[in-house]
Amino acid sequence: MSTAVKMDEEAKAELEALQAEIKLKTGKKVTQQEILSQLIRSVTDDRSTFIDSFRDGEVALNEAAIEQFNKGQISSGVETDETDIDEILYG
Repeated sequence: MSTAVKMDEEAKAELEALQAEIKLKTGKKVTQQEILSQLIRSVTDDRSTFIDSFRDGEVALNEAAIEQFNKGQISSGVETDETDIDEILYG
């Protein structure tokens, strides 16, 4: 079953350019429907990244990024509280 998809002129031009590049580099003629279907299949492998691309502002860190950040922390053995920080920052 085929359904029409509306897109702006810029997106249509990008799709046509992609179609031409695929033909040029692979020698295979593919339809725009095939390209869109393949793009959708490739996005479903990493849905969270794709969905995050539509968020406004900062994106929350994933668990791997948080773990990587925490690996960089070290303990100096000195306990610091808010008054120490205020003294260092503001004198």
